[in-house]
Amino acid sequence: MTVTDAAAAVRDAAVAALAEPADAPETITECTPAGSSDDVGISAVARLMVSVRIRPLSQKELAKDNVTAIATSPDDKTVVVYDPNDDFLEDILRKDRQREKYFAFDNVFSESASQDLVFDKTVRHLIDSVLHGFNATVFAYGATGAGKTYTMMGTEACPGIMVLTLADLFAKIAGDNEGGAGSFEVVLSYLEIYNENIRDLLSGKPDYLELREDAVRGVVVAGIMYVPARSPEEVLAFLRKGNKNRCQEATGANEVSSRSHAILQVFVTHRTVDQAGGQNVHRFAKLSMIDLAGSERAAETNNRGIRMLEGANINRSLLALGNCINSLIEPGRKNKYVNYRDSKLTRLLKDSLGGNCRTVMIANISPASSHFDETLNTLKYASRARTIKTKITQQVSFKYDVMASTLQHLQQIWVSTSLSRRCGQGRVACHSDGTSAAHVCAG
Repeated sequence: MTVTDAAAAVRDAAVAALAEPADAPETITECTPAGSSDDVGISAVARLMVSVRIRPLSQKELAKDNVTAIATSPDDKTVVVYDPNDDFLEDILRKDRQREKYFAFDNVFSESASQDLVFDKTVRHLIDSVLHGFNATVFAYGATGAGKTYTMMGTEACPGIMVLTLADLFAKIAGDNEGGAGSFEVVLSYLEIYNENIRDLLSGKPDYLELREDAVRGVVVAGIMYVPARSPEEVLAFLRKGNKNRCQEATGANEVSSRSHAILQVFVTHRTVDQAGGQNVHRFAKLSMIDLAGSERAAETNNRGIRMLEGANINRSLLALGNCINSLIEPGRKNKYVNYRDSKLTRLLKDSLGGNCRTVMIANISPASSHFDETLNTLKYASRARTIKTKITQQVSFKYDVMASTLQHLQQIWVSTSLSRRCGQGRVACHSDGTSAAHVCAG
């Protein structure tokens, strides 16, 4: 098999991996080579997929007489938000204004939606793409107390996106290994951004890490620990270890509020060897799963001191994220500068928002009337993010195995020489190419 034939086979598999389910975002495939002569893959333009999840009212909210549900989902694509404020009724110019606001998304999950349903509709289709060499990112966005950590982490009884994704990833790797489809290597890292400082959650060290720019890998975290994982049980153990080191504190809006952004990155490498052509085929991809801290108002959370400082830094990074989204969706923004350097969060999300990555955003909202402003702002940002498009490129490398090719060539020479000697002794009749035609008696 030549390099061209191998590249064609990989492209066919990659095109199949790019095939979207009916409810997945639109993808425009462009079968064009990418990278150098040794890096052959396909490129495609994919729209950022945005889903919305409405959490149920909490017991604390149900106990209040002045709190009602103002967000509903009439179907699995639409969110309706009802404005609970009556101030505009006294304004003659605004009294006839429509109270309902409608938003359309790729998926909308009601209060009764299960973790498995959210995973099936948003993330499951990404796993095949990752195994074929396409980067992917999933992140939860929303105000504090909207259910982001529950969606991403879940509980022991109801595991979240991170756990379900890794379980399905290893299940598919095991199936490919049984079929003899090469070998897989999975390595992961787990970090948090706390007060605009990066900490490694797996090492447990209090040291702050720095971001570096790499010409090949892009933005990387210097000194972070990468650990190999061979099973979903090992990954769960790493997640539990990292979550114990993550900053979580109680606030007036959330009893277990995340005070930092948590980013789990899984690096998958698939190695196969073409015995006939003596080529090593490497596919590699990065899967990022991000639990963002929620935006918050100090007046509502009653934060003071260090909690107020944490909230200010959280809002600062989320504002930078919102500014990047606004810059990416502006009409005629071709070659326009997008400032990713305002926050370490946006620097790490650079590829996810505008680079080589297929991205899924899960916006979490509260249906409580007391959170109307936060819910409306979340839906507005999520609606804008739907128009973002990224160019994804398959990351596959074909390398000529000189050692295997040399051994194969020497073996052919040895066979040819052996047959020639046997032909000279009259034991076999040989063709002109040195292959034996039939055995004959030496007499």
